[in-house]
Amino acid sequence: MDFQAVMKRLEEMGTAQNRKVYARHGVGEKMFGVSFANLGKLQKQINVNHELAGQLWASGNHDAQVLATMVADPQALTDKQAEAWLKGFDNYTLSEMFGGLVAKSPLALKKAEKWHKSKDEWVASTGWRMIAQLALNKPELPDEYFDPYLEQIASGIHQQKNRVRYEMNGALIAIGLRNTALEKKAVAVAKKIGKVEVDHGQTGCKTPDAAEYIAKALAYRHKKTAKAAAKK
Repeated sequence: MDFQAVMKRLEEMGTAQNRKVYARHGVGEKMFGVSFANLGKLQKQINVNHELAGQLWASGNHDAQVLATMVADPQALTDKQAEAWLKGFDNYTLSEMFGGLVAKSPLALKKAEKWHKSKDEWVASTGWRMIAQLALNKPELPDEYFDPYLEQIASGIHQQKNRVRYEMNGALIAIGLRNTALEKKAVAVAKKIGKVEVDHGQTGCKTPDAAEYIAKALAYRHKKTAKAAAKK
């Protein structure tokens, strides 16, 4: 499918109900309201198409931009393109999706280290989202890589902007799930910072307690591993 065909399909897939829901989550008016299930179906049809991803992002349409992050090739993402896309959104859905894309690219470490320091809420949020992804998906990184981030969370999370606090809390959880040594450090930080307050607006979303979430996730992981071992 070319750009025009994809935009037509997106418009057909949009619903008024989704537009209302997305608006409550901070998405602007330029959207069709396409469910993630339908975006996933489109992504499977398109597969990877970096040129099309660029066109979709340039449209400024929220649904098209989300799809762009799904069909873009992380290996083809250039520094210039990443910086340009970073300036094109103002809601957490795109921050999360874009952060996930860049975290898979060769730019991951450099951009995470740069962006998480930003005073802009969405740039910093994207950077912290990437740090979480690095913790979960980059086993080759040494534990020491995450120590400065734990220190920053411990000393400054409550002074950060709203959505940045949420992503920092998410990064804390991800780091804690990495291994036993980092689990102990992350839980200690979680207990030190206490409850993380995040305004989720007119939604039912909640901010998880990091220590509790880590404990539950690890318990589930151990149970799943034990069950798999028992089947062998």
